[in-house]
Amino acid sequence: MHFLDQAKIFVRSGGGGPGAVSFRREKFMEYGGPDGGNGGKGGDIIFEAVPGLNTLIDFRYTQHFRAPRGSGGAGSNRTGPGGRDLIIRVPVGTQVLSEDKETVLADFTRAGQREVFLRGGDGGRGNASYKTSTNRAPRQHGTGWPGDEAWVWLRLKLLADAGLVGLPNAGKSTFINAVTNANAKVGAYAFTTTRPQLGVVSHKQREFVVADIPGLIEGAADGAGIGDRFLGHIERCRVLLHLIDSHADDPVAAYRIVRGELEAYGADLADKPEVIALNKADLLDDELTEALIAELEAESGAQVLPLSGATGQGLEAVLDRLIEAIGPLEMHAQDTGDDEEPREWSPI
Repeated sequence: MHFLDQAKIFVRSGGGGPGAVSFRREKFMEYGGPDGGNGGKGGDIIFEAVPGLNTLIDFRYTQHFRAPRGSGGAGSNRTGPGGRDLIIRVPVGTQVLSEDKETVLADFTRAGQREVFLRGGDGGRGNASYKTSTNRAPRQHGTGWPGDEAWVWLRLKLLADAGLVGLPNAGKSTFINAVTNANAKVGAYAFTTTRPQLGVVSHKQREFVVADIPGLIEGAADGAGIGDRFLGHIERCRVLLHLIDSHADDPVAAYRIVRGELEAYGADLADKPEVIALNKADLLDDELTEALIAELEAESGAQVLPLSGATGQGLEAVLDRLIEAIGPLEMHAQDTGDDEEPREWSPI
């Protein structure tokens, strides 16, 4: 499945149905009069977050969503049926933004969350509602209120408890493969990871989600390399795991580069709790490892853990620190919505 984290779509709620113009004429009934019913309400556009989705790729091929309009009223004061609501299912973590991408209109952070995004138009009045003491046989009726429409952007920010950051070749893919069920690509060249990866860690009777994103390089905030667009996927993480390649020319400079890109991106990423690990420590002797850790601790002001994702050295200590930083798991109540059976659109 291809990964897509942004998509532009058009949505339009249904218009209201027209009111009816009708008059009661029955044999052996002394009195008649207007009895046209109101039109039905148009269908709403509803977004719903569902589990099991982690891409917006289906919105690349289906971009227009229109809810049906309400039906017209009828005689005998019968109101027309309303148009069925159209439910658009999106992954958990999806944001709905205005066309200029400046305003967040809806944010779906839990499974089952449902929001009425565009309300359908009300139905028009039938001629029975226009009857007055001086207008006994009205022939006017309402045509129904139109629905709303809009172009919006969908932006997916993956929900994870811990996010991996570091320069290319820092060993992030090797780490997530070692501790989760992910199957991230590993190679001896930069940018083997070109899209975010998610994996579930099971450690000491706890489970948490780890997100791996493409590596950052100096100037990523200005578009260098893959840029910093994928940093949006770790905005919701509770802790960052910063992996530093012990075989880099200057591990301290590598730490500074990544921290600088996090600060340039904003969104409070630089203020998140951070666990720092010196990766590929199995390839260094103890003396050199201790020297590099001392330099990094002096630069960061935090403890630095030795780690080897390839051999498993130091994995237990790093996972312990991540669990400590993540804290207690939160239970999210799921909104089951109402009991209606509206029309649905789902990429499942």
